[in-house]
Parts: sequence; structure tokens; C-alpha cells
Amino acid sequence: MENKKQGSMAGFLVPSIIGIILFMIPVQYDGSWTIVVKIVADMISNAIGDYLPALCVCIVTLSAILGVIFLGKPNFIATYPIVANTFSTTAIWVVIRICGAIFIWLTYLGVGAEDEDSVIGLITSGDNGGFVLHDLLTVLVVIFLLAGLLLPLLLDFGLLEFIGAMLTKIMRPLFTIPGRAAVDCITSWIGDGTLGVMLTANQYEGGYYSKREAAIISTTFSAVSITFSIVVLAQVDLMEYFGLYYLLICAIGIVCALILPRIPPLSLKKDEYLVPGKAMGESLPEGYTTSFQYGIALARERVGEHRGFEQFMEGAFKNAAGMWFGVLPVVMCIGTLALVLANHTTIFDTLGLPFLPLLQLLDVPQATEVSKTMIVGFTDMFTPSVLAAGTITSPMAKFIVAVISVTQLIYLSEVGGLILGSKIPVNLPELFILFLERTIISLLIAAPVSHMFFTT
Repeated sequence: MENKKQGSMAGFLVPSIIGIILFMIPVQYDGSWTIVVKIVADMISNAIGDYLPALCVCIVTLSAILGVIFLGKPNFIATYPIVANTFSTTAIWVVIRICGAIFIWLTYLGVGAEDEDSVIGLITSGDNGGFVLHDLLTVLVVIFLLAGLLLPLLLDFGLLEFIGAMLTKIMRPLFTIPGRAAVDCITSWIGDGTLGVMLTANQYEGGYYSKREAAIISTTFSAVSITFSIVVLAQVDLMEYFGLYYLLICAIGIVCALILPRIPPLSLKKDEYLVPGKAMGESLPEGYTTSFQYGIALARERVGEHRGFEQFMEGAFKNAAGMWFGVLPVVMCIGTLALVLANHTTIFDTLGLPFLPLLQLLDVPQATEVSKTMIVGFTDMFTPSVLAAGTITSPMAKFIVAVISVTQLIYLSEVGGLILGSKIPVNLPELFILFLERTIISLLIAAPVSHMFFTT
């Protein structure tokens, strides 16, 4: 390491501290806790909110058109690596992008709005495609832009190398992943799960995580933010239990992170890297006596390798373009279809029936009603609490649903869609299996604890 160029401490500390302030330090704003990036995103959304649906339509449409063009491997594909990386994909994902474009145009134009019983009306209704376009994509498009442009502050100036060296001895034996994954978890926990997935995808594509590590981190450590947890509990009118609620969520999250990497499908993933030779070693090399000393050396080495503003902007636009054109179409397509099934069929009621014996065994009140919320969380995290508020009267049952809906973690309208739209090696069946595993583990913990604080 002595032969490698060492950057300055200021080059490590200044960008990293700015990144931490923007993404990881909770601040109180307008009566609630959030992060600076989210505050700025909300300000932008409020200023240009009327134009955001049209912007989303343009992005999803361009993604579909260029996705089709790049299927033919045009000669200029090697000339613009960022463009090629953004739009080169497989045929199945091009089909999903095309479906996303069709859905978003139908929704934006209000086609079928007068007849919600028709197939097109189901897609474009306010509860389905309308919700995804106007309530979800318009938020994500701003978050993705800001996060994409600013994430290099966390990624490119040594912070992950420093934290990785400091925490490897904890993260590796407990969760079988590198110490740097702690940044992904904290970013998700304080900010938003989508930010954690973005960070994980970036690190995987850069060669810093293996297939197994990226799969574990994205499905286990992309935690739900504190802010959204509050929203879920408020929906079922149990805010007086927030302390217990969030402690229980954290405890279940830790248990899931201990168990899931050691069982299929995550345990079957291989430690293969997209870019060999980038991952950090697990032990202190010769010449270093402490993890802190080694972490500082790694951070300064990363700064020394940085090409400056050009590399910063290159990484920023690559991040933002990848999320805009790669993920928004997936969320529009899969999120809309999932909500159609949830809102207009009994498929999730039927799928929830296998949970009924377990719920009855755990003595959960209104077990039949609770069972109907178990699988619907795979489509959207907020839907179970909405159903619970409308159909469940027992405070204990509503509390359990609110806990499970957050600890299930993997839902297609956002985090699941982001994972599927990225290069992280987890497919749809694997996501569903992980969702079921998280649901069962969560129930086995949440129900007994709830009996200690509620009466049936």
C-alpha cells in the first residue's frame, strides 16, 4: 500500500462529512424528523410538482424506445459507456419497460378513467396506475436525481473503505457481509430504503460486493425509514405505542439479518464479483496495528485514486440515469399490476389463507382479517395498514399488522421494483420467498411480544 498514491485527510473528511449530513443525520423539519436530501427533494417537488408527471412520462417512454434500439447492439454502443450501461438490457426487461411506457401514457392521458370496470380503467384508476404515477413516481424521480448526483460523496471519497475496515469484525461474523454495508443500512434507516438499494447496486456494479453480498444487503439491510414507520403506525391510530413499535421493528430486523443469509435462497448465492479485485480484504495487512489506522489508509488511498470533478460528475450522472431509466419503468409496470391484483381481485385473500393456522396458533385476534393483509404487503408496504384501519378493530391485531408490514421489507411498488430493475442478482421468485421468510419470522416474534402489552 505504501507504493500507492495517498490522498489528503481533508479530501476524505470534507466530502464524507457533507455526505453524512445530507443522507444520514436526522433533522427536524416542519414538525417531523427527516434528512436533508428528503427536505430538498420535497422543496423541488413543491416547486415543479405540476411538471413531474410529464417528466416521468418522458423518462419511461425514452427508456422503452432506447431499450428496443439497444437490443440490436448498435455500433455506437461502445462510444458512450454511460448510455450503453443505462439502456442495454435483456429482452424481458425491454418488454417490462414497454409495458411501463404503455401504462404511464394511458394513466397520464386518463384513458378509461370513465369506466373503471374495463381493463384499461383498472390500469389507469387512481388506486392503481394513478397512484403509481402521481404519488410514487413523482416522488422517486426527484429523489433519484438528488441521490444520484450526491451519492458520490458517500461512495467515492473513502467513507465506505473507512467504515468497512472498522466494522468488518462485527458485520462479517454476524451477517456474513462486509463492514461497509453498515452505511447502506444507516442510509436506509434514517433516509429511505430506496437510497440503500441505490447504494448497494452501485457498490455491486463497482465490484465491491459479491453477488451473495449484494443480494443479502439489498433484501435485508434496505431498512424502512423512521419517517415511513411513523406514517404506518399513524394509519392504524396507535402512535402512543411508537417506542415499543420501533424497538420491535429493529429487533425483528436484526433477527432476520442473522437468519436469512444462512438459509436459501440467499445462502445459495455465490461470492462472484462483476469487477474482480475491488473488494476489501478481511484481515489487517502487515504494517497496521488497528482497524482505525487501516481504515484511514484505505480512505486516503481511495481519495488519491480519484480523478476529481470529472469522475464525480461521471459517477453522479451514471447513478441518476441508471435509476431514472432503469428503475422508474419497472416500478410503473410491476407496481401497477401488483396494485390491480391487490385492489380488484381476491388473490391476496386466498394467498393469505395459509397464514391463518399460524395466526390462530399465536392467538392473534381477528386472525381471518389479519391473514388477508399478510401477502398484500408484497405489492405495497402501506396497503396492509390501510386494510387494517378499515377492517380490523382489535388494537393488538392492528399493531401486529403495522409491525409486519414494515418488517416484511420487500414490496414491489418500491424496494422490490428497484431491486428487480437493478443488476442485483435477485429474481422475482426469490424476492417472494424472502418476503415469506421475513413474514414468518416477524410473526413469530411480533405476536408473542404484542401479547405482553395488549389484551385480547
